[in-house]
Amino acid sequence: MISFWKERLLLQLLFWKTRPARFQRYLHKNNSVKKDRQLKYDRKQIRAAAVQQKLELYTEPLHYVEQMRLQVEKAVQMEAHLVVFPENNGIQLLGMLPGIEKLAGEEKTSSEGSSGQPSVLNVLRYVGPVIEKAAQTIFSLLAAKYKVYIMAGSFMHPDGEKVVNRSYLFGPDGKLIGTQDKVHLFPTEREWGISSGDRFHVFHTLIGNLSMPVCMDATYFETFRILQLMGAEIVMVPIANAEPYHFYLALRGIWPRVQETLVYGIRSALVGDFLDFTFTGKAGIFAPIDLTPKKDGILAETLSPSSTDLAVADLDLEALQKLRATHPYLGDKNTELYQKYFPHIYLKP
Repeated sequence: MISFWKERLLLQLLFWKTRPARFQRYLHKNNSVKKDRQLKYDRKQIRAAAVQQKLELYTEPLHYVEQMRLQVEKAVQMEAHLVVFPENNGIQLLGMLPGIEKLAGEEKTSSEGSSGQPSVLNVLRYVGPVIEKAAQTIFSLLAAKYKVYIMAGSFMHPDGEKVVNRSYLFGPDGKLIGTQDKVHLFPTEREWGISSGDRFHVFHTLIGNLSMPVCMDATYFETFRILQLMGAEIVMVPIANAEPYHFYLALRGIWPRVQETLVYGIRSALVGDFLDFTFTGKAGIFAPIDLTPKKDGILAETLSPSSTDLAVADLDLEALQKLRATHPYLGDKNTELYQKYFPHIYLKP
């Protein structure tokens, strides 16, 4: 009974520390953006910023707000229309939980560890609603404050009986445009008990048709072909790769998908240490080879795979449409063959 009330009181304290009014007051005091900033959108020049965020556990949520604000402000100072944050962007708020650093090693499974520590899934069920509410408030306020589109990254939290890994997109008015659940889970996420999504979404905005599959989703060709057929022009992929950085391993995701389906790709990355994991990766912005100055498919990429940074580049959506209209890669589809084999292949156990 005592433990139950301790948990209830701690949860109430966390909700109080992350109350919207507190975030609003903080961001109002830190108002360095030009109030007369004009929203101008030209399909020939949509400027995007991919965030590479060094992971840090914050006991005080306002410190997290400040770090997110600094990234958005830096991007806006560079005239970005779109700011893209990484996968698991809410991990840093787990620092509000006393003793979170002890959740390691044997607690990487969905059952309660032998040490008596709660499982990862139970921790996410407990504190996930706090992080979800805080994240939606923070990035909604930042989008409205800086008049910019923000893909907030992804957050693991409960959705009914399930726990999902969900990315969020906000418009420059601060309103939530849409969400996307991770469809292809990493093996560790399956061990934890995370539930996968079952559909992809494309969002039609003033800066193009946007989608935001999460990390492992970009490992598979089908993801990008589906999104491209749904009308996607810009595919944002937040990642959190818990592995040493390797150039060719990094290529398995967004770069080949962009070349195969002729879309713009934006990769944001979470880097740093958490529990027994070391996350590495390079944020970058990618385009079909024909639309890049060096003919390498890369418009911008950070230098280091392990520090906070920002990659910024311009996207020409009209040039993309012209390329799609004439490029042989999009004219080689044999739909009769696909209709004959695909249903049978994908329905096999």
